[in-house]
Amino acid sequence: MKLEYREKIEKIAALGESLGAEIIYNEPLSRHTTVKVGGNCDLFIKAPDSKTAARIYFACKDIRLYSMVLGNGSNCLFSDGGFRGAAIVSSDSKSEIEIEGTLIKAPAGALLMNVCKAAQQAGLSGMECLYGIPGTVGGAVYMNAGAYGGEIKNITVGVEAMEADGKVRTFTADELSFGYRTSRFERSGEIIISATFGLKSGSRDEILEKMEELIQRRKSRQPLEFPSFGSAFKRPEGTYAGLVIEQSGLKGRKFGGAQISPKHANFIVNLGGASASDIMGLITMAQKEVLEKTGYSLEPEVRLIPVSQEEDR
Repeated sequence: MKLEYREKIEKIAALGESLGAEIIYNEPLSRHTTVKVGGNCDLFIKAPDSKTAARIYFACKDIRLYSMVLGNGSNCLFSDGGFRGAAIVSSDSKSEIEIEGTLIKAPAGALLMNVCKAAQQAGLSGMECLYGIPGTVGGAVYMNAGAYGGEIKNITVGVEAMEADGKVRTFTADELSFGYRTSRFERSGEIIISATFGLKSGSRDEILEKMEELIQRRKSRQPLEFPSFGSAFKRPEGTYAGLVIEQSGLKGRKFGGAQISPKHANFIVNLGGASASDIMGLITMAQKEVLEKTGYSLEPEVRLIPVSQEEDR
């Protein structure tokens, strides 16, 4: 590790500690991704809240230290070589979920599952389709998460995000540029602090019944018994990723410890001991064979995280 890089790491670690964050060196990223793969991160920071996580991220940017804010790791593939920089997470505090009338506000670090449960307990309907998505509020807004015909854009009324100068700005729904599995935040550089959702009053029992029904559908159709990302590829226009993968004869195909699930072909699962290279092998194989056999180009829904963005490590 070069002296300049080590000094950057130490500077951010000291800042994190001063802001109440937990600092961990050489942390295995396999502990922080739902697919359970990924090498070590040089500096892993557990911030006490989403605003602190954003402050640390922009401090990294100021000194040109490679960094990212990581949610629940449900949509990320880190290399076996790890991450040469700082990965930052914020705590999931249920106490920070606020409800006022039919509005529910949650910090970016809150698990989407917990926000759905809070809405149900308050008799608020509209989040049922999102129940079971294994991400955080920030990650769900960032990629416009959705399932069973619904997307988070349909209920989002506002998002607080920090800009590079440290100011927190509130964006209205019309300013969020939501699209299929995308939002303004993939391009803007702002860091999501919180999101407010507009729901409708409903019966707690009926909302719970709908949530449990959708969870059972997930269990029956998706390989939840194995670590995975969730969907591996975005939906191609006019068809479904799982369908064209299956039509290409790839369902059940293995590469090392990874497999294209026999239960749902758009899931790549870790059978035990899979590496990031194994999973990348399946992603590349699926893209190549699906294009050759069906003419469809598959775009990963998974974010492929580089080891580093600099050459002077």
